[in-house]
Amino acid sequence: FVRTVVLVIEHTPEGALGLVVNRPTNKTVGELLSEVGAAPPDCKRPLFLGGPVPGPLMSIHRQRQWAEMEVLPGVYLSAKKANIDELIRSNDQTIKVFVGHSGWGPGQLDREMTEGAWLTASADSDTVFSIDPEVWSHVCRRIGREFLTQTLGIRRFPPDPTVN
Repeated sequence: FVRTVVLVIEHTPEGALGLVVNRPTNKTVGELLSEVGAAPPDCKRPLFLGGPVPGPLMSIHRQRQWAEMEVLPGVYLSAKKANIDELIRSNDQTIKVFVGHSGWGPGQLDREMTEGAWLTASADSDTVFSIDPEVWSHVCRRIGREFLTQTLGIRRFPPDPTVN
């Protein structure tokens, strides 16, 4: 999980599930589908590694009609094959497809957060759908700005404080 940005999809007393949104693999979604015997669409979207836990393909997207869950306002999750097939066929560029996911057992993520193992920030769709390789750095800067504004009571924090 070094330098990862994890979107926590579900966090209950039974455990937590998330997707690493900043780890594209070296494969496209089309290449994966051709490897497992599905009809290979001409899909050049990168396939993302959602985490170390094996499981079904999952997708985050903006298309409510193929959603099984809304994870943020206007951001949806799908894991059903039929829904993912429709999403892959669409031309929407705000779709990420994941192999694997991140998972924690009962109380595990809570303990890790109490120990300070994770930095946290509110999720936003720009970060979730970003393909910028520096998204982790951007999120860390945002966390730092939020911490300073809350701790020091700063009302306005310039984007680059070094120019002041």
